[in-house]
Amino acid sequence: MTNPCIICVAITGSVPTQADNPAVPVTIAEQIESTHAAFEAGATIAHCHVRDDAGKPTSDPERFARLKEGIEAHCPGMIVQLSTGGRSGAGRERGGMLPLAPDMASLSVGSNNFPTRVYENSPDLVDWLASEMLAYNVKPEIEAFDLSHIVQATRMASDGRLKSPLYVQFVMGVKNAMPADEPIFDFYIETLKRLAPDAQWCAAGIGPAQLTVNEWAISKGGHTRTGLEDNIRLDRNTLAPSNSALVQRAVDLCEKYERPVATWQEARAILGLQKSAA
Repeated sequence: MTNPCIICVAITGSVPTQADNPAVPVTIAEQIESTHAAFEAGATIAHCHVRDDAGKPTSDPERFARLKEGIEAHCPGMIVQLSTGGRSGAGRERGGMLPLAPDMASLSVGSNNFPTRVYENSPDLVDWLASEMLAYNVKPEIEAFDLSHIVQATRMASDGRLKSPLYVQFVMGVKNAMPADEPIFDFYIETLKRLAPDAQWCAAGIGPAQLTVNEWAISKGGHTRTGLEDNIRLDRNTLAPSNSALVQRAVDLCEKYERPVATWQEARAILGLQKSAA
């Protein structure tokens, strides 16, 4: 198989703390250093959240700006993807960093249950976030926590609210949302190919599902996401020592399935992103 695999590293997220795993990067400097190591290991997309001085999630555009600048300086060519996720703010605050014009941003196009709450994405907010991404030429990564999210993303692309081709990430293993189930995974792929034949897809598994979903995605020709946001362990008894260690695990799977790991140049070409100045 000659189809290059894009590896995304989700470096921090909104939930894990250094009390959970000391390797979780929290400050901007820690995040830049961790991202650089993951980039050298083979990751070409950095999925980014930021934390405040107390280590709590925030959507502060100034912090996102410093993180984006640092990654661009230390990881030339790497694709910077900023999170508009709901744990970091409320309403339009979640898109306050989009005028920074990152390469990409996450976009959840519908609501679903999380472990202890509803992850709410109202139609009005989704449409506003999508319009901001269009305005600032930011490519969305559609976060599909449910089959309906795939259908909604293709509907938004068909009526011009999103640009085609889509990039859709299947998120599996979140408690109370879609489980990591291979027949469901296969149906996701089939449905996306039917509704949006030109779309690219990737997949992320949460917690112990990470390695399993990495393997499914790589073996089936898609792209994949790893990192300490989604999973802080190598196995039940071993904490992951770094984001780069989790990236290396995905790289090893690419070798197993004879998938070349996409370079940043290849990743940008696959996703239709402008070339970096690097």
